[in-house]
Amino acid sequence: MKKYNHTTYTILGILTTECRSGYSIKQFIDRSLRHFWKISYGQIYPTLKIIVEEGLATVQTTTQEGKPDRNEYFLTEKGKHVLTDWLEKPIEEVPVERNEVLLKLFFGRHQLKEHTLHLLENYQNQLEERYLLYKSIEENISTTSQGHQDAQYWLFTLDYGKRITRASIDWCESTINKIS
Repeated sequence: MKKYNHTTYTILGILTTECRSGYSIKQFIDRSLRHFWKISYGQIYPTLKIIVEEGLATVQTTTQEGKPDRNEYFLTEKGKHVLTDWLEKPIEEVPVERNEVLLKLFFGRHQLKEHTLHLLENYQNQLEERYLLYKSIEENISTTSQGHQDAQYWLFTLDYGKRITRASIDWCESTINKIS
């Protein structure tokens, strides 16, 4: 079976939801996946083109009065099979986080202690904002998507984000205390 890139698998997965157009796919990514998987708008349409060319999805064009035509994409059986095959394979490697704060802290002895503390305090504030956003998203999913087939799995990934963020906030507090 042909191997595709992660963007292709991501879009195949999104096509299992109600998202059918490139625009709605981008909105879905921005509302949910961007917290752990980034895809630029410029990647979506070329990937959709490949998905259609490969027979993984079909496209239906709808004419809209006063607007450009709207393309809607639908998974084929082949597309569902490719997605399922990828989902069932083990991950190839544990992801490595790229974190500028950790990189700067690693070389922290070469800057003033006050700058290091300021860096960590800002990072902690951003993490606390992110944590509040995650809680808001969780509440939204719990109230508006209750009964949706995917809601439980969305909450699992959100819980991961909340836990990692909470641990990072705790790490910030501990590191700030040690440096102070």
